[in-house]
Amino acid sequence: MKKKNIFKLVAVLAILVLPFAISAAKNKAKTNNEKPALIWVDSTANFKRFSNTDTIDFYLNKIKNLGFTHVIVDMLPISGEVLYKSKFAPQLKEWDGYTRPDFDFLGYFIKSGHKLGLNVYASMNVFCAGHNYINTGIIYNGHPEYASIVYNPEKGLIPITEEKHKYGAMVNPSNVEFQKHILNVMKELVTKYPNLDGLMLDRVRYDGISSDFSELSRSLFEKYTGEKVQNFPNDILSWSKTNEGKYVPVRGKLFNKWIEWRAMVIKNFMAKAHKEVKTANKNVTFGTYTGAWYPSYYEVGVNFASKNYDPSKDYDWATPNYKNTAYAEDLEMYITGNYYTDITIDEYKKSNRSVWNETDSQAQQGTWYCVEGSCANLKKILMGNKFIGGILVDQFYETPSKLSETIYQNLLDSDGLMVFDIVHIIDKNLWNEVEMGMKKAGKIK
Repeated sequence: MKKKNIFKLVAVLAILVLPFAISAAKNKAKTNNEKPALIWVDSTANFKRFSNTDTIDFYLNKIKNLGFTHVIVDMLPISGEVLYKSKFAPQLKEWDGYTRPDFDFLGYFIKSGHKLGLNVYASMNVFCAGHNYINTGIIYNGHPEYASIVYNPEKGLIPITEEKHKYGAMVNPSNVEFQKHILNVMKELVTKYPNLDGLMLDRVRYDGISSDFSELSRSLFEKYTGEKVQNFPNDILSWSKTNEGKYVPVRGKLFNKWIEWRAMVIKNFMAKAHKEVKTANKNVTFGTYTGAWYPSYYEVGVNFASKNYDPSKDYDWATPNYKNTAYAEDLEMYITGNYYTDITIDEYKKSNRSVWNETDSQAQQGTWYCVEGSCANLKKILMGNKFIGGILVDQFYETPSKLSETIYQNLLDSDGLMVFDIVHIIDKNLWNEVEMGMKKAGKIK
């Protein structure tokens, strides 16, 4: 008798709960479907292919049908040149032997994209102004003073243009003259294209832990601390050689304060850029891309966390004042690079692989370095501020099925998706993998 009553109670509860469970599932699917999905169009990698309107129309229709909501058009590559007629920067008209026909590249993206209901953003490589592989760009052509001074373990203090293993000739972010220049370009772009939906800033950072060790940076750091650096740069950083012949950085007594100061330089610039861009065009969304590898991103002077998060409780490189360098609250859209080949935490625990990102001086390990773990940690440090998970398509050339999985995981665990870059999908014909990932995430049926 008691068992029958229990079964009846279970049946009644099932009838009552099931509609709510179905409703919750639908709401979750709706939420995933409404998350933005962005695809990046690099300026030079796509230079020839996207040099006519028919091609632009074709691929915009294709990405729209795959569930993408935004397209990011790169308008200022690492050379510091721009892809439109500008009063402040030289126009990039030729790349790799191909001269682009004279037409309004971004203007057509906006016109065609808006017809399809797509948001069109422009991106800019901010603190980079030269291409070291081919010795071109504004650092090479008229402004060598913009070049960051790096502390090379073998050569000492040298301009970054002499480090030919690095393709990007990065700028010293504290150079006020360059800041004025790049802010003029930003304001010009959002004014020239009033219907532009957003501006996405890339490379708003230092080159790495070895930069910038110019006399300008030294003097500004001394002003910030109120003290002279007696042994520059070794009071901040020196190099040690391992038995394997590799150089590793050694922190000096002023290292943590130096890291704090550099992050403050970036924070102050971001605040200024936000204000000036929004004054020039109040309707444009202001955003940035950075790498998700926060545990080592102090090396490039970037603190994209919430101002309410105190990293000094978790990391030995952060001073108690480091939290004041945070700029998450200054952003209207934040894209982060979840550029990991391990997707879930369980998968990472099995591989326990070391990750060495472009900006790192040393390899890193830990569950942060997979998509699921990264998103969980990002939620902790962003404290309610939204973030969009970015993927790097060419990491999955050998394992294309994992491209689908990382699309799904980023849409599941973050507030959206960014795919870099469309050229990787086109060249390797990975459209089916993209479609499968978008379907699994509920972006398309």
